[in-house]
Amino acid sequence: MGCCYSSENEDSDQDREERKLLLDPSSPPTKALNGAEPNYHSLPSARTDEQALLSSILAKTASNIIDVSAADSQGMEQHEYMDRARQYRDTGPHTEKEL
Repeated sequence: MGCCYSSENEDSDQDREERKLLLDPSSPPTKALNGAEPNYHSLPSARTDEQALLSSILAKTASNIIDVSAADSQGMEQHEYMDRARQYRDTGPHTEKEL
């Protein structure tokens, strides 16, 4: 085929096939990039793996959320407030060192 903008008129069968595949996006791929046949059976597995990963992220996020709407501060005694503050402080790293 030659370099870009080559004036050579030689077209091999492979060049014509490549050009056809590039110009016609509706044609199904015949071979994978490495020359092997495409493996469509691995697609559902990849989707299942992705779903499992998303589910684990969701579960981890749900376990790390502190529901502040459940804390009714009007009826809370001083010792209850201090207990909750200590529990929050002990749950893990925060932006401030002391509360």
